Amino acid sequence: MSKRKPHNMRVRLERSCRALLNSNHVAVVNIDPSGRQGMINYKSLKNIAPGKIGQAVCGIPHRWTIYLSVLCIDARGDRYSKSVEIAPNGVYLSDHLDDVIEHCYKQLRDAANQNQMVASGWIAIPETLSLDEARAARIFEAVGAWNQVKVDSCAA
Repeated sequence: MSKRKPHNMRVRLERSCRALLNSNHVAVVNIDPSGRQGMINYKSLKNIAPGKIGQAVCGIPHRWTIYLSVLCIDARGDRYSKSVEIAPNGVYLSDHLDDVIEHCYKQLRDAANQNQMVASGWIAIPETLSLDEARAARIFEAVGAWNQVKVDSCAA
């Protein structure tokens, strides 16, 4: 007769937190130069208030997908963006992603035309879900990324 696995409260808590995040389609969004950071439902595009969902995002490790983007307006007034999606291997706490995000974010911002850059930002999803460009654009539009003060070309 096989022996049952013992009850593991940590594993149970992580499983319920991940289920909460998946059912609410949570994404963490950061936009610059305003520095606004918050959570949004990436399907309904509604803001999510911090609370239990915020604790579930920050308190347990996840497999992350991070979509970094620089939003620009060309000389004709047309909007365009330069973007890259990264998915670090492994399971990470949200606090441990800072170095990865900053490194790739700085490279992307430096590669963009500084005279045309309006804003920049990233979307971090605590699951292995790839964002297409149209969905990412809708998320950035919903959080008001295009309606910011123009970035100074001397800013780093």
